[in-house]
Amino acid sequence: MFGALMPKEGKYFDYFNSHGDLIRQGGKTLRQLIEALAGIDPHGGVQALADEVDRLEREADKVTHELLSQLHSAFITPFDRDDIHALINSMDDILDVMQDVAESISLYDIQRVPAEACAMAEITEKSCNKIGEQVKLLNNMDNAPQILALCKEIDELEGEVDRLLRKCMSKAFREEQDVRELMKLKEIYQLLESVTDRCKDVAGCIEAIVLENS
Repeated sequence: MFGALMPKEGKYFDYFNSHGDLIRQGGKTLRQLIEALAGIDPHGGVQALADEVDRLEREADKVTHELLSQLHSAFITPFDRDDIHALINSMDDILDVMQDVAESISLYDIQRVPAEACAMAEITEKSCNKIGEQVKLLNNMDNAPQILALCKEIDELEGEVDRLLRKCMSKAFREEQDVRELMKLKEIYQLLESVTDRCKDVAGCIEAIVLENS
């Protein structure tokens, strides 16, 4: 009888999973966007893909708002409130940076990127997929070993993109004669690298939650 009157734990993990799915979709769409700019595969067109990234970011904002609204009024939470707040906001940052990529393409009228950018986008997509895997495991602390293993993999992918960034920037400074195009490339490369940085931030939040609660 008493238990039936207690406030129920909210659907935090449903929100995390929904947001994680949007991150995975964003990673795929961003990779397709870069491939379209590189001329490898149009995937329906640059503008349509940029618009899709923007749509996914707005959907993620809605999920974040709903979760935080629930958090502010909830009595029971699955783990520390500050950790929940930090995790959903850091997840939201991933799609914010993806949106920055899409907006920069329009703002700077970027018409092309070298094929090397596709390698960065592929790793970015892998990182996003692993974030989606992690959050689906977070509802059960028996999954701690798998979650921590994914943290390590995300960290390794971030390091791989760092190395690719240096390689791509070096090539661009050696071969690109147009200073304006060089500045555009630098912006795109750095934003792609920032996506994996944000994925690493999310993995760090999740790692802290797991270590505190398992």
